Amino acid sequence: MKKNIFGAIIALSLSFAVTLPSNAELKGNKTNVHVSNYGDKNKKVKIAAGIAAPMFSAMDSKGKKVRLSDFKNKSNVLLVFYPGDATPTCTQQLNDIRDNYKGLEKINVKVFGVNPADAVSHNTFIKDQKYPFQLIIDQNHKISDMYNSMNFMGFIERTVVLINKKGKIVLFERGLPDVSPNKISKYL
Repeated sequence: MKKNIFGAIIALSLSFAVTLPSNAELKGNKTNVHVSNYGDKNKKVKIAAGIAAPMFSAMDSKGKKVRLSDFKNKSNVLLVFYPGDATPTCTQQLNDIRDNYKGLEKINVKVFGVNPADAVSHNTFIKDQKYPFQLIIDQNHKISDMYNSMNFMGFIERTVVLINKKGKIVLFERGLPDVSPNKISKYL
């Protein structure tokens, strides 16, 4: 019985994956950002290296508003979309960035972790792991959705996005890419 239910869930999940196009329509007000930047409010913009980064503003865990537009012509920005605070792989990923942070600062890269956890969770994670960078509260997955970092099941896919000072995406990679200053500097 358990095998049949599990098999049905897998089959149903795969059918959604096959039928859901990569440029699936957005619902509700999640399209507002796309309207101003790209025109077609019914289509999700395919995020890739070479395009203008979609602008957003959100609160970080300290209650400070983070506006991507504030960094244009000033700093490069590394956005790290990750599923959860204090989970093993997410901790490993953000610890790697923490360990490379001084080198990233030297090449003028501002780092932000992004997930929907609240300020309490983010602040505990920052304190426990001694992160020198802030974590953005992505309430309702608006930023993750905008940056195509959501899978068809509604979970954040581990994604790293590097945006140069001009506001262009120069790196969009899933998983645990190398974020060492030597590697990142090649994209800037």
